[in-house]
Amino acid sequence: MTTPIRHSFDEQLNALQEDVVRMGSMAVQAVDLAVRALAERDLGLCDQVMAVENQIDELNMDIESRAVQLLALQQPMARDLRTIAGVLRIITDIERIGDYAVDTSRQARELADQPLFKALVDIPRMANLVQRMLYDALEALVRRDLDLAMAAVRQDDEVDHVYKSLHQDLLAYVQRDPALAAQAFSLLLVGTYLERMADHVTNIGERIWYMETGQLK
Repeated sequence: MTTPIRHSFDEQLNALQEDVVRMGSMAVQAVDLAVRALAERDLGLCDQVMAVENQIDELNMDIESRAVQLLALQQPMARDLRTIAGVLRIITDIERIGDYAVDTSRQARELADQPLFKALVDIPRMANLVQRMLYDALEALVRRDLDLAMAAVRQDDEVDHVYKSLHQDLLAYVQRDPALAAQAFSLLLVGTYLERMADHVTNIGERIWYMETGQLK
């Protein structure tokens, strides 16, 4: 029989995980806005990225406070303890993804008044991969689906592959025309931010594995 205390704990833990998913969805939105700002030279979208990131930061602090409170007051054991510990790690990774979206929007702002010397292909592709990875990881968290969590992790290899292609492409442009170096560096930075976002999604997938199995993968 479930006691009132246990029922209250389960409700709080479920609410915590729902807010983690909400925070992750905000990060997906921030990535989309940032890359669109770069592609469309839209400073208004840069401002929207900052607004979403502020919401992510606020939710991050709220989730962390509630998670620590559950640890202190309920003293959970085993799977519940791993879940709370996992939540604390996951929100850190999501918050960093939001930070990289802001960094991307800053590069978009820097480049907004100049034409791009090449069409954006690899960067939007990387962004789409990162968003799909994060959606899969969040869905894996909700469903406790280890196969889906690992599928999200495996997509990191594809992100790395596209990043290498971007690096080689930009290098070739600069070798042909050194005057393009400044813009090429900004675009490479955006690629680096997206590659690091994928690394953080990988962390999330591995943390879900730990939450369910007790093993660090």
